[in-house]
Amino acid sequence: MRIRAPRAHRRSSSPRPSASRRAGAALRASAILLAVPLLLTGCFGGGDTGGNGGGGFADDGCTSVVVATSSEKVNMLDALAEAFKESPEHQALAECATVRPINVSSGDATRFLTSGDEWPDEDTSRWPTLWSPASTVWTERVAASASPAIVGEPVSFTHTPVVFGVPETMAKALGWPDAEIGITDLERLCTDPEGWGSVGKPVWGSFKISKTNPNTSTTGLSAILMQAYEAAGKTSDLTPDDVAAASDFSRAFEECVIHYGDTTGKVLKTLYDDAQHGAGGSGYVSAVALEETSLLNYNQGNPDSHTVQPGEKLTPPKEKLVAIYPSGGSMWSDNPVTVLGSDWVTDAQRTAGEAFVEFLATEPAQRILPEYGFRPLDESVPLGDLFTATYGVDPAQPAVTLPRPDVATVSAAIDQWTQIRKPSSVLELIDISGSMDDPIGDGRSRLDGAIEGAQSTLDHFRSSDEVGVWAFTTDVPNDLIEVRDIAPLGSDRESLGSSLDDLRYATRSGTPLYDAVAAAYDAMRARAEPGRINAIVLLSDGQDTDSNISLDSLVAKIGTDSREGGDAAPVRIFPIAYGEGADTTALARIAEATGGQWFDASDAAKIDLVFASVINNF
Repeated sequence: MRIRAPRAHRRSSSPRPSASRRAGAALRASAILLAVPLLLTGCFGGGDTGGNGGGGFADDGCTSVVVATSSEKVNMLDALAEAFKESPEHQALAECATVRPINVSSGDATRFLTSGDEWPDEDTSRWPTLWSPASTVWTERVAASASPAIVGEPVSFTHTPVVFGVPETMAKALGWPDAEIGITDLERLCTDPEGWGSVGKPVWGSFKISKTNPNTSTTGLSAILMQAYEAAGKTSDLTPDDVAAASDFSRAFEECVIHYGDTTGKVLKTLYDDAQHGAGGSGYVSAVALEETSLLNYNQGNPDSHTVQPGEKLTPPKEKLVAIYPSGGSMWSDNPVTVLGSDWVTDAQRTAGEAFVEFLATEPAQRILPEYGFRPLDESVPLGDLFTATYGVDPAQPAVTLPRPDVATVSAAIDQWTQIRKPSSVLELIDISGSMDDPIGDGRSRLDGAIEGAQSTLDHFRSSDEVGVWAFTTDVPNDLIEVRDIAPLGSDRESLGSSLDDLRYATRSGTPLYDAVAAAYDAMRARAEPGRINAIVLLSDGQDTDSNISLDSLVAKIGTDSREGGDAAPVRIFPIAYGEGADTTALARIAEATGGQWFDASDAAKIDLVFASVINNF
């Protein structure tokens, strides 16, 4: 099916797509998804599945209205869906309707909707009727890239400003809460060789910022636009020429980025775990670009904004984050919602979706929003106790609102970021032990999936980025196969892809996981540079069986860089737990020891997407 404009009172006369058509759509979607790095984690979760997994919805006899939304709104939309059932808007429907939120990143949904293909989920019950990205920027990009009819007429129902979250102790060193702090002040700290020493805190080391990838994240996109506004000295009417003129300023700002997280939630989860273990945040990150609602979730003990389950107890962090509202102004995530103009949306779903959109503007719905850290559009609705200094926010801020630029300016900012983002030096370390021959259910072996996942991400790297690939197993010299030395990628994409294919015929025996990580870490440490993101992407489908070094010794070895004060050129490890047999506990410890993040690929058939999600960090 193709996406096309909705027609008034059109009722589909054709059944849902057959299994063969869905399979074809899945293959087409795979080709699209492999062409660009995407955010995966939680991509098809949400609602009754707790934010992960791809389970279908139970048939309750009502019209099912799925709303694809960013992760931080899933909890809130669950509550709004329940309230909708009791509303006059629902009662006016000819038949009952059940609204079901699923978690899909704003950037991913944009790509799905502009591809011209079906929604990439084999379970058609999870195809969305409604879309609620974090910002109208995304609906405008779909309208410009594909057709305005796809996104209909989006309307905002809530909003939240983009801020910088800073551990309270660090914020006080910057003069918070009395001093005005702007993006220029943060840029100055980034570029000052003394780092935190320039404000009397040399023990904290360099100033480190975390931002998300603007190709998939609203916060990441807003941050680069706020940088351009700051460099231009403007609070409105930002143009592509302003973005171009901001290149040097933004490049300097990017230099203190630790890595580009695929989601704010993963960065916050790492920071939260460090804080709970007594390490604080200074060794990992100094400031995080995030939405105010994510900061509120963090301070309540939900750093990754996951779907909170009934009876789940949240534990607040030992040190809260406080919101720095840049003095030059903040952009807002305006959270639109719209009924999709897609063939798969039935008349009943469209009618119910429109009723839900109408309900969101009512006072009963607006009163629910502050309970979940979102500001209502209805200014008569009180914000409540959550929007207080106790939770690190100031309801009177931001003092300056930066308007959303036009599509051409947004595109210019994204294109510029691709050129000025921090360069990376990445070693991909791939387990090719015997268990990698196991099938993953889609006609591929685990090794096939790993190879294709690695190949699919090569286009993400620039020619100047350093890329290396090693494979490990026993019964080969030193338990390592050097597929490609760590060196600038240059024009080697095609030849590297071919070299990865050669791994299909390599010897496959035991799993010297810890020894391989230790060797890779030594190699990366020897060449790590302060101006680069230095990282190891580790993929393993099993448990260590053949190493000389123990896990505890390995963690002690690689954890040096993330201790108090950090290091000028840390090497962070990003493990992918591949398949159900992977030792997730060990891989999580390896990631945490270096300030990296681990990724769950227990569904090995989706390794292509997980690989892409990991590469979004670089």
